[in-house]
Amino acid sequence: MSTSSLIVVESVPSRRGRLVALLSAMRIRQWSKNVLVVVAPAAAGVLTHRQVIIHTLIAFAAFCLAASGVYLLNDVVDIEADRAHPEKHRRAIASGEIPVPAATVTGVALIGAGLGVSVLSGSVALVVILVVYAVNSIAYVAYVKQMPVIEMASVATGFFLRALAGAAANHLYVSSWFLVVISFSAMFLVVGKRTAEKHRLGTTAGLHRAVLGEYSERFLNSALTMTATVVVTTYCLWAFDTSQSGLSNVHHNVTAIRLTVVPVVLAMLHVLRLLESGGGGAPEELVLSDRTVQVLGVVWAALLVVGIY
Repeated sequence: MSTSSLIVVESVPSRRGRLVALLSAMRIRQWSKNVLVVVAPAAAGVLTHRQVIIHTLIAFAAFCLAASGVYLLNDVVDIEADRAHPEKHRRAIASGEIPVPAATVTGVALIGAGLGVSVLSGSVALVVILVVYAVNSIAYVAYVKQMPVIEMASVATGFFLRALAGAAANHLYVSSWFLVVISFSAMFLVVGKRTAEKHRLGTTAGLHRAVLGEYSERFLNSALTMTATVVVTTYCLWAFDTSQSGLSNVHHNVTAIRLTVVPVVLAMLHVLRLLESGGGGAPEELVLSDRTVQVLGVVWAALLVVGIY
């Protein structure tokens, strides 16, 4: 009886198969974050152009590959911490489904593939952005993740670069308000993720992610309030000042654009409420699973389409 039990336990890691385990480690679900590359072309009113669509898809594919490579390298570095985590111990590398050497080689190869794909756009700026993303991500994995506040800025930079990549791939003008909105929206998401982790893991948070031990709940709540305030304020400035939005040469419906402020504010309040109750920490889960966020996102997109197109 004990022998069969041992056999079952030992076979558990290989049940999914190496390919399925690898795809799991690549975090396919989190590719939804890379949809940010669409924001700049959509806001500029050129997303219906064939060439723009092609270049935007190239940027999306490049970030999907590079991000998956970074996730693999991150899991290699965090293998011991993940094994002690109540949920992350099931990850493919922590559970032993994927050997560390194979994960490392695959991670580097995926980052290289992402850089190679970015070249297809013909945009030097996009290639540079992918290089900056790779350097920033590797620095985060290797050391920056241990530095309070700076580590949040590093993760937020990844979101910001995704949005900037959409503009770079298509040689689009990027307004000042757009840059600020994206920057602080990214910071809001990262602070929200840390807040949810702190709430869920409690006093053991520092054991699973060392930097969480440096953050108090009061600090994280203050950071959430500050970043949310900046996001709403600057988004309003973008929506109401079309001369600075990059839309001055487009025949647009000003009222519809300004009304997009409503779903944005409601979404921020909804996420803040979720975070206060211990949820809402994973941006990809909000996009894929939260019905309220999905409905507000559709309303926002519909108003933007009416306003710009």
